[in-house]
Amino acid sequence: MGEGRRNFIKKTALASGGIALGINAMSAKSYSKIIGANDRVRVGIAGFSNRAKGALIPAFLGHHKKQNFEIVGVSDIWNRRRDEGAAYLKEKTGDKMKVWRNHDEMYEENKIDAVIISTPDFQHALHTVQAANAKKDIYVEKPFAETMDDARVGKKAVEDSGIVFQIGSQRRSGRNYHAANDYIKSGKFGDIVMVEMSWNVNQPDRWRLPELTSQIKESDTDWKRYLLNRPYEAWDPRKYLEYRLFWPFSSGIPGQWMSHQIDTVHWFTGLNHPRSVAANGGIYLWKDGRKNYDTMTAVFDYGPLDDLSKGFQVVYSSRFTNSAGGTKEIYYSNGGELNLDTNKVSPNGGLNASHANKMGMQENKLPEFDLSDSAVQVVTSADTGADNMTSLHMLNWMECVRSRKETNGPIDAAYNHSIANIMTTAALRTGLKSTFDEKAQDVLAGDKVFKY
Repeated sequence: MGEGRRNFIKKTALASGGIALGINAMSAKSYSKIIGANDRVRVGIAGFSNRAKGALIPAFLGHHKKQNFEIVGVSDIWNRRRDEGAAYLKEKTGDKMKVWRNHDEMYEENKIDAVIISTPDFQHALHTVQAANAKKDIYVEKPFAETMDDARVGKKAVEDSGIVFQIGSQRRSGRNYHAANDYIKSGKFGDIVMVEMSWNVNQPDRWRLPELTSQIKESDTDWKRYLLNRPYEAWDPRKYLEYRLFWPFSSGIPGQWMSHQIDTVHWFTGLNHPRSVAANGGIYLWKDGRKNYDTMTAVFDYGPLDDLSKGFQVVYSSRFTNSAGGTKEIYYSNGGELNLDTNKVSPNGGLNASHANKMGMQENKLPEFDLSDSAVQVVTSADTGADNMTSLHMLNWMECVRSRKETNGPIDAAYNHSIANIMTTAALRTGLKSTFDEKAQDVLAGDKVFKY
């Protein structure tokens, strides 16, 4: 095991036991006084990924002047991405960038106040631990964690540090989603009886990078540092660059797509996680060496843990092999539906008088309501080149770094979507129904704790 990897695992293990190992450790109270209203906030990029280049950095640059934020450097363990990131940022900002070979170097130099983390899926929680211990405010891409061990240590590090944290679940900054949340919580929608969600594409190239995979060399990066706490295995450029196709580096569909959608269930209902999950899937078409499924369906049971007579079902399906149906998020009550594709509340499927009257009941039909036209107040975004929700989400984080208020995507949201993801992965990989042990905060597949 390399020295960097050994030290990182040791530090995160100690942190999970309650020992603060921040490089420049200080109390949360003293840290909260560092950034004044007129002070420039210096930000580091942890991982120059396609997501960072295509959305996160453009969203940041759409607001940084008004918010008095600046990117000062980029950290990446692959020399090519490091150099590309520095050149891209210099082109966009006109400023020469610092480059760090890894995050340890970035935090040890201590030239940043905050960090945007966009590294591979399985690294997010552990890189959050690193940043939180260094007392840096964090914007981190989802999924937060792919194992409960990582989720628990990440959550504790954020809570102990007092930093401002934003998980990249950008729906939480979307106007229509705020409108939906307010409408459901107002009681006007009625009890949720069912939720249907899907994410369908026809993309054999999704998460594939054959050209880069043929070019990268182990000597150009730090494979042992990349693995972090995953079981050691020999260098594999596909698992470095196409990691979303390989467990335990990524769960694939659950971590990438489902995490966005299932998070809205937690947000709208106040429920932290499913009571149980059953799921199956397979690699039915794209047989290119991948280990994560190209098609899956999961069925969730949600409701209060102390009253099994109350609740609802969520059905989530996703495929890479046919794009019909696209992306769908529909909430149903007895009176109709709330459709986050059309952004309409409608009486579709509501209880008709002909059936209600026979049972001495009244017709139940929701009035038409347009979520897009609601009076929900969410800050407006600049023209950033990023999608609107990511732009709003980045701005929310920047404003909260200054105000020290909780962001739209707090650590509990990150932790809870991780539970749902891991329960789904457990059901998919074992064929058993998964549940959650509240006391131990562990996912169970059948009666056994699910690990890898």
